[in-house]
Amino acid sequence: MIRKSIYAIQKIKQKLQVKKPWDNVIIFALNVLVAIPVFIIIHQNLIDPNWYFQLDRILLFLLILAVIQLVLRLMRTIIIVCIALYLVALLVGSISGRYGFSSVADDYQYMVYSMSDSPNPQDIIISKLLPFPNKTKILNAIEFENPRVRDFALMATTKDFKDIRGYSNYRTIIQCFAVFKEINSRWNYVSDPKGKDYIAKATESLRYFSGDCDDHSVLMAACIKSIGGTPRLIHTGGHIYPEILIGNKTDLETVNYLIKKVLFVKESKGNKIHYHIDERGQIWLNLDYTATYPGGPFMSEEILGALTLY
Repeated sequence: MIRKSIYAIQKIKQKLQVKKPWDNVIIFALNVLVAIPVFIIIHQNLIDPNWYFQLDRILLFLLILAVIQLVLRLMRTIIIVCIALYLVALLVGSISGRYGFSSVADDYQYMVYSMSDSPNPQDIIISKLLPFPNKTKILNAIEFENPRVRDFALMATTKDFKDIRGYSNYRTIIQCFAVFKEINSRWNYVSDPKGKDYIAKATESLRYFSGDCDDHSVLMAACIKSIGGTPRLIHTGGHIYPEILIGNKTDLETVNYLIKKVLFVKESKGNKIHYHIDERGQIWLNLDYTATYPGGPFMSEEILGALTLY
């Protein structure tokens, strides 16, 4: 009985054993498929030492390839099973809308963007970045359902750009621009207490329209969200600023005309509209306190994270 069992196991092992020369090819192919997501995960959670030519990331990827290659060669008798399970998992993820084949390809693309210097700093893919600092505190501070926040936003929409006609599809964006104008025309920059990162709630900032960049971003995001706009906050390490979603590139053409020819003619004269394009092709305009018109110049710092309020 024991001999028969041993013989059966040996037969199974012989069937699972991949014959040369294809075994090396299959092992390497699986290595690459496994190494890419593993590298992405490790890459996102390591501090960038800013080596020249991203040598640290190159060496890391080569090390991961070497380790996985060694492990897979030791497991060559079950290599086909590993491939099958991996492909099935990706197939199920693709069908269910979770992590699948397209996700692997997208993550690789995001990684390449984050590792390379873009020749156009406006077109930066902002996804899969570092955790947003003080995320819970900031979300709690964005009191977009508070009546005082909405009342202020409503007041702004009746004060500025109320008589603009012919742009019904962009009414919400125009009203959000009115909120931007009202806040930025009043804002007074005041630093946090020394040695403390103080985050004021939106209702608190409404009292004096004063505070630092995160206080301004919280108030702007809360007011825009309260009247149907879609804001997000961008974290650069030393700065936080708000942006607003305006749509696709076709919408950008219309919004660009509105800003430069209708709403902020004086402020934007001779200046460019600055924006970011996310991984979905959506356009986000800068609403920083340093800007005098929507889409004003960015502070030139590397983007580390994004917090979107859909």
